[in-house]
Amino acid sequence: MSTLTPPSPDPPPPSVPSPLTPHTNPLIAPSIDPAEVAYFEGLAHRWWDTEGPFWPLHKLNAFRVLYLRERLSQTFGRDPAADRPLTGLRLLDIGCGGGILSESMAKLGARVTGIDVVPKNIRVAELHAQGRGLDLDYRLTSTEALAQDGVQFDAVLNMEVVEHVENRPTFLTACGALVRPGGVMAVATINRTLAALVIAIFGAEYVLRWLPKGTHHWRKLVKPAEVLADLGDAFTLVHHTGVRVNPFDRRFHFTPYLGVNYLLLVQKQPPEA
Repeated sequence: MSTLTPPSPDPPPPSVPSPLTPHTNPLIAPSIDPAEVAYFEGLAHRWWDTEGPFWPLHKLNAFRVLYLRERLSQTFGRDPAADRPLTGLRLLDIGCGGGILSESMAKLGARVTGIDVVPKNIRVAELHAQGRGLDLDYRLTSTEALAQDGVQFDAVLNMEVVEHVENRPTFLTACGALVRPGGVMAVATINRTLAALVIAIFGAEYVLRWLPKGTHHWRKLVKPAEVLADLGDAFTLVHHTGVRVNPFDRRFHFTPYLGVNYLLLVQKQPPEA
């Protein structure tokens, strides 16, 4: 793995101009599926219930934060054993939901902006962060609207979002625009394979009932090659891994097999001199 570009020295936190570009509604974008918005709107009050419908996400979050801590520290020349190894990094959490991942990354020192298109999600995230004295920047906006404003981040987290959007190429193009040259994006999603249909949809939603029925849709699942193709030549794959869960102890583990859940870390190349 090559050594990546360190972050720029401590610029001010990114800001989103207000109002947005005239005639631009941040909650009307090609990637937004109204059915998905309504679905998560109905569950918004359960985000921080560790025994509720989002319990798998809480367990997955603890697992993936270890991955992000290690990989982002390596990328930006930090010590992963430090208390706050991501101090000063500008980080965007796309589809932040109730703020589970955003809060975890803020505790590692990152300056976190979390965005979501579900109003209740943002309100839940804001209230939870305030109750714990955390300074996070939550915004009710779409990825496309944020990209229009030209802001960029050292790291963009695109976790369990790709499989819920419409017009995936447009969405991922906007995501890529939000990464600064030399910065990275982490993408976590579900592969479109027979194994994923059996395990992630039929098994998790209908047999084990770990997730509410209808959480995932087969047509929206995404192959790793499709993610990379949509991001284009500006991005290089830095690391990839599969993720599996033990159904007996409900613990997550890394695996070389990418056929169900997988994680990609990609770096945006600086422009040629």
